[in-house]
Amino acid sequence: MALTSPRAEALVEAYRRAPLVHTNEEEHRLELATIVNNLLNGKINAKGSVTLSASSATTTLNDFRIGAASIIVFMPTTANAAAAMANLYVSARGDQTATLTHTSTSTTDRTYGYVVLG
Repeated sequence: MALTSPRAEALVEAYRRAPLVHTNEEEHRLELATIVNNLLNGKINAKGSVTLSASSATTTLNDFRIGAASIIVFMPTTANAAAAMANLYVSARGDQTATLTHTSTSTTDRTYGYVVLG
């Protein structure tokens, strides 16, 4: 079963991007400084949420930020997700997709927050 990050559906971002072109140089520098300071404080558009497929040993994660060399880090957000963490790994990565391999159980609340880097 393929699961899609809400951010992959629409490129909605929680934090501003710097405009490539700006008519006012002073405002542009201020905007760039604000965005860089946010980055230094960990405010990046690199997170999502995924729930593992029940009764299946794999889950497809679709996210526009994923590439073949991406690092994907998971944080369990439920007790069942924490218990399943030892058997969760990324078995394949590609353009905007990753295959998560895990133990097959009927549990429906193995939910994780994740971060994609690279």
